[in-house]
Amino acid sequence: MNDKKNIMPHGQMSCPVPIMNHDTVQLAHGSGGKLSAELIDKMFLPRFDNEVLARMEDQAVLDWPGGRLAFTTDTFVVDPVFFPGGNIGDLAINGTVNDICMSGARPLFLSVAFIIEEGLPMETLHRILLSMEAAVREAGVKVVAGDTKVVPKGGCDKIFINTSGIGLVPAGIAMSAAALRPGDKVILSGTVADHGMAVMTSRESLSFQSDIKSDTASLHGLVEKMLRASPSIRAMRDPTRGGVAAILNEFAKSSATGIRISRDLVPVRSPVQAACELLGIDPLTVANEGKLVAVVEAGAAEVVLAAMREHPLGAEAVLIGEVVSDHPGMVTEETAFGGTLILDMPVGEQLPRIC
Repeated sequence: MNDKKNIMPHGQMSCPVPIMNHDTVQLAHGSGGKLSAELIDKMFLPRFDNEVLARMEDQAVLDWPGGRLAFTTDTFVVDPVFFPGGNIGDLAINGTVNDICMSGARPLFLSVAFIIEEGLPMETLHRILLSMEAAVREAGVKVVAGDTKVVPKGGCDKIFINTSGIGLVPAGIAMSAAALRPGDKVILSGTVADHGMAVMTSRESLSFQSDIKSDTASLHGLVEKMLRASPSIRAMRDPTRGGVAAILNEFAKSSATGIRISRDLVPVRSPVQAACELLGIDPLTVANEGKLVAVVEAGAAEVVLAAMREHPLGAEAVLIGEVVSDHPGMVTEETAFGGTLILDMPVGEQLPRIC
């Protein structure tokens, strides 16, 4: 206790650096997989831990006079900034709106902050802003605050965008990954891996010709339709970094239940499947930006599924599995050959800078 190396100036005690598997930050620490969880659990949560943050949802639901607010924040660094089906601008708006929606909240207000590299063409900035304007209009939200910083050339890669959002949670709606119960059904709103593969195959280093397009979209209308059909939705997440595999593992861990899915029920477009096979990537670990995973009480699953299929963004919705009491904290998949495999949390960073 008297070791001077443990004493900070002015008598403050220092805290030793947590024991980590790496001495430096790796790209994989931002992947949404195992290393991301380690970074959050060992470095960030101990510094900021509180009862709201500890829930580890995509947004914080806060009690407030007159109702409950959903609050979220995100940063977008996608490379390239323009990709088939979208760009960093509409991606930032849609991604933030979706994180709010996943609590059942109605998105209302956003803030937008830009970090721009010196030398970025004004035409590029204008195109990005126009796409953001269209996305804001489509989602029915307002940008009410913002900030702009310009850094010297090389200080960032073209443009980074940070967004925060606030929404209002309707009375009677309370979703949480911890609320899952055995027997609940797992629903996926449509095809997986479209966004991640659209970004990857558009990178110059790959010279990949395909007709794959990002699925980036605002899910507020789909979520509203689902909630009108039934309030019996335990939890929802949009499977961005780490894909469906990461979300299902987070659900299983938070609820101390097991989840079992059938891989052959998960829809993947043929060009996307081909690209994944060529690059040696599992589609279930690839980021999506216009899809959601919902866990619903068994008795309401068919009603919710039917409502989703009436909406353009849920037309290909499918029930892919269920929550079980076996293997708590783990996700398993039934293969087309009748076998069972563990669907683990992604470990490394297969696809850097996807969102």
